[in-house]
Amino acid sequence: MAALGSPLRTLRGLLRELRHASGRAGRPYRDTPAYQHVIAAFRANRVTSEQLCRAQQELHFQAATYLCLLRSVREHEALHQEYHGRGERSPEEVAGLVGFRLPQQPGGKG
Repeated sequence: MAALGSPLRTLRGLLRELRHASGRAGRPYRDTPAYQHVIAAFRANRVTSEQLCRAQQELHFQAATYLCLLRSVREHEALHQEYHGRGERSPEEVAGLVGFRLPQQPGGKG
């Protein structure tokens, strides 16, 4: 299993992704139920000198997995917007996209 890194770094990454996701909604990300749940979960599972629990490690793993999901969805949407097809293209356009030129037909056609 890969190292998870610091829980604080994971929390900051989650909050950054929530901010990106709620930016499209038009309302502050701190008012969303997702933000409040993430903050409450991290506060409830803080490790003190008197406790060392498996639940804190499990929460960190789940948070890192959710962070990966949010980041991947955002990057997928960006790639989809950039490379999404714009309908049917002519053969000349397709050839131009990949850097080719269609040969000239004999008799002046094309």
